[in-house]
Parts: sequence; structure tokens; C-alpha cells
Amino acid sequence: MPQVLPGRGRLPAAGTLLYLLVAISACAKGPKLPAAGSVNADQYLYETGSKLLKEKKWLTSREYFRRLVDTYPGSPYRADAKLGIGDSYLGEGRADSHVLAANEFREFLQFFPLNPRADYAQYKLGLAQMKQMLGPQRDQTATKAALAEFDRFLQAYPKSEFRPEVDKLRRQVRDRLSESEFRVGVFHYRTRNYPGAVVRFNGILKDDPEFSYRDGVYFYLAECFMKIQATALGEMKDQLRKDALAQYEKILAEFKQSDYLKRAEKRIAELKR
Repeated sequence: MPQVLPGRGRLPAAGTLLYLLVAISACAKGPKLPAAGSVNADQYLYETGSKLLKEKKWLTSREYFRRLVDTYPGSPYRADAKLGIGDSYLGEGRADSHVLAANEFREFLQFFPLNPRADYAQYKLGLAQMKQMLGPQRDQTATKAALAEFDRFLQAYPKSEFRPEVDKLRRQVRDRLSESEFRVGVFHYRTRNYPGAVVRFNGILKDDPEFSYRDGVYFYLAECFMKIQATALGEMKDQLRKDALAQYEKILAEFKQSDYLKRAEKRIAELKR
């Protein structure tokens, strides 16, 4: 059998190999430059890269931006070209390009912290981290990282023009994190670990009172109280029933549409009888 050379693994997948070949080809050709001796070469590189970026020619636009950043350290377009590199990676929409985009925006904030477009870089850094999030049933490390970046934006640039978009994206990120906790709480409920479920559900309501799907939290929290009160005695039993009723009533008070409305109404009627 032929031996595998040390340090070599499997051949890359066909799609990855094709991308690498295109990248190598583009790098070999390099971006077209203006005539020799032109004093506006950096401006030409930036404007051409920006035009290609709008046309979603991610790789080609990045080559123009990269040439500017590497060749003209004193150019007034250098900072914007750095952002263009990050945007080109973000536009590609691949898992690895999201990581590279985050690196570019992070470096921009490191090298140009006082730049007028620092708020844009912080916003896009949060977005790049958000693109790396996994589903609510999986590890939430990337979700927490995205939340941290959006929180940094809100702290540093509260009056930025990008604030409305960041508020919207942050809500989505926070919902993902709370949904992950909610699923854990439901798991505890279904395995009859009601005290453990109560801890999870109360934690969500404390840490994220605006959770978009808190109607589910109210319902399962009330159901836990009902299960626990079934074996409780005296005043504790009465208090748990009152606590459950309060959670059911929150669903009706805060949600005009909910998958839990009919069940909550039924439970309220039973408790009031």
C-alpha cells in the first residue's frame, strides 16, 4: 500500500478544492492597477473594491482591498478597505468566512479604535459572531460571544445610526440563549425533576424578562407548581396553587396569540372552581 506522507491528511472536499483553486488563481493575477506613477492608486483600489463588493464579487473585491491595506499604510482609505475585507468575508456566508470576518472587524477596532466607523465595525463584529451560532439544543458559546459583542456596541455607541438594527439582532441572540435554557427546563419537567425545572424557568424570567417566548415559560412554570403542590400540605399547597394561577394568568394578560392560551384558560377555570 502507498504510504501517506507525514503531515498530510485527507484530500479536501471537491467544493473546498475548487474554492482554493479560484482563490490561488485570483491571487496570482492580482488586482488591476492604474497606470504607473499614478498618485491616486489607493483611491482606485478602494473604489474598484467597493464597486465589486456591491456586485457581490467577494473574492475579487477583497483582493483590491487587501492590496490597498498591504501597500498603502498611510492611505486615508486604508481603514475603510479593512472594513471592506471584513464585509467580503461576511458576504460569502460560509462558516469559515464568518470566523475570518470577525477577525477583520476585531483587528479594525484594535488598530482604529477612534475611527468614525468604529461603531460599524463593532456592529458587524456582533453580526459575524451571530452567524456562528448553533441551534438552541447545541452548545451556546458562539451565542454568548455574539451577545457580548452587541452589549459592547450598546455601551460604547448608544446613539449610533446602527442602534435599531443592533437592538433587533440582540433580541434574536438573547432569544436563542433563553430558548436553550427553556429546553433544558422542559427536559427537567418531563423527567419529573420539577424543582430543577423551576430553577431554570425562574432563571430565564430573571435574566431575560423580555424573552419572546416567555408564554411557554409561564405555562411550564405553572405546571411545575401544580405537580409539586399535589404532594404538598397545608399553607404550602395553597401557596403553590396561587403561584400557578398567577403564571397562567400572565399568559392571558401578555399574549393575544399563544399555543398555551387554551390550556391556560382551562387550568384557570379548574383552579378557580
